[in-house]
Amino acid sequence: MTHAAEPSPPPPGGVLWTLAGDIRGLLMLPAALTLQVAHPAVGAGVDDHSVFRTDPWGRGERSLRSLQLWVYGGEAAAEEGRRLRKLHRTIQGTDTRGRSYHALTPANYAWVHATGFPVYRHASRYLVRPLTGAQERALYREWLQVGRILGIHDRDMPQTIEEFWPYYRAMLADEVEATVVVRELVATDSPVPPPDRGPRPLRLLLKALWPVLLPPLARFRGFITVGLMPPDAREAIGLDWTPEQERRLRRLGAVVRRIVPLLPERLRYLPRARAARAEWRAARGGRGGVDAPG
Repeated sequence: MTHAAEPSPPPPGGVLWTLAGDIRGLLMLPAALTLQVAHPAVGAGVDDHSVFRTDPWGRGERSLRSLQLWVYGGEAAAEEGRRLRKLHRTIQGTDTRGRSYHALTPANYAWVHATGFPVYRHASRYLVRPLTGAQERALYREWLQVGRILGIHDRDMPQTIEEFWPYYRAMLADEVEATVVVRELVATDSPVPPPDRGPRPLRLLLKALWPVLLPPLARFRGFITVGLMPPDAREAIGLDWTPEQERRLRRLGAVVRRIVPLLPERLRYLPRARAARAEWRAARGGRGGVDAPG
């Protein structure tokens, strides 16, 4: 079956092209997910229908694969967008405020996507470098393009940064809250099963060590989730953040900014991003130019 006028992924060499495939992006995802589920309807949908409690590793793997397809998937990007919309057609119920919700209601679906932009913008200041004004605008344009892949109509998303920030502030003031799922995602004592992916010897080793490994990993997850969330969102949800935690995050960011750019490409970029970068360089005759903003 053919689809006319398929939306295309954001351009190679753009801001999102670099951020989405860099391993530092993995540290940004928990903050974006938590901001998404702070919306009562989104939080209720995840609470009622997601397998994030019983299959967190599988869900994380599928979410990451999907994100990589939106940016680096070429013709497969639009197909992935259709798959996601089909997956969400049956997700509906009642949120914590007694309102009926459906996952594909434009306001709900758009919020899930919109959260990525402020999180990328804020977290890049710590882990990559602050974006210039031009890079912020480029990132927002590219994020809108990803939204089209997901089936979000232009009328349902602010089309400029100037329109985005009033929308974002209104959502923080009127909608977000510390939902059940938010509290679970930032908790340090939530039960998480050991990883069930990878070679069997590694899985067995992790299972044996999991009682020792989980507590520090859970503390780190909670730390980066809250720390890499924009401060205004953090405050709106009611998440605590101390000056000492801020200093620790800045120290962590300084180490990450120094080390990651020194890594070879096979370690710095996720597999799909790495393959897309190699293909693009080959099409350009081996020329680079895909590493901005850093």
